[in-house]
Amino acid sequence: MFGKRSNKPQNRIDTLIGAATKIDGNLSFSGGLRVDGEVNGNIVAVPGKPSTLVLSEHGRVNGEINVTHVVVNGMVVGPVSAGEYLELQSKAKVIGDVHYKTLEIQLGAIVEGKLIHLAAEADEKVVAFKLNSAE
Repeated sequence: MFGKRSNKPQNRIDTLIGAATKIDGNLSFSGGLRVDGEVNGNIVAVPGKPSTLVLSEHGRVNGEINVTHVVVNGMVVGPVSAGEYLELQSKAKVIGDVHYKTLEIQLGAIVEGKLIHLAAEADEKVVAFKLNSAE
């Protein structure tokens, strides 16, 4: 569309939190982040930069997630906010409200909370067209 800026998901993973790793504290990142371990804290992407979070089947987050693109196949205890795209894979379990712009849920995924659609900024800007009338 006209002047529409789309944040593309990251095709690569810049940071990996391994299965045997446990982090106590908040994380701020840009690019791609994969979590196979446990994070006790919030995961927030740097504003204005493309970001993708992949939470594997064995991954767990106890805290808020606020990222552009999110793929969940593990467990999240806390609210999830995906500015562009959220995918809940078959083994995903989210205990908390889910804010999304585009959502994909696979069979078996569980959400114990509200699903809240984020209104697009483009939808709020309505352009009126004048019709030519023959007078």
